[in-house]
Amino acid sequence: MTDHPEFHHLDDDADGIVRQLADGLSTRIFPGDQAMISIVEAAPHAEGKMHQHPEEQWGVMLEGSAIRVQGDQEIAVKKGDFWRTPGNVPHTLRAGPEGCRVLDIFAPPRDEYKKPGSGFGDS
Repeated sequence: MTDHPEFHHLDDDADGIVRQLADGLSTRIFPGDQAMISIVEAAPHAEGKMHQHPEEQWGVMLEGSAIRVQGDQEIAVKKGDFWRTPGNVPHTLRAGPEGCRVLDIFAPPRDEYKKPGSGFGDS
């Protein structure tokens, strides 16, 4: 879909802004004017670090399973589950034994995610 810059495909690993979030945890980011999406790939048992940011975040489990840590709660999530994380709520994800793929949606876009890099860029 490279002929159409506003169209993308979930499985095109060459598309998007790549960020290495942690060991076994990477993302491809697609920023827009009012929102951005991030396709997160997590290896089996990969874990992010607890972090927070002012932007609202929605997550959709596309494949696999994980434990979503949000505030003081730990919630098991599987394919088809989705969730909302309000701004400034500490959160992370621990991938299940088969790993997982998550679609994250941020509004407004996170400035630190508009360029390649590493880490969560959190406050």
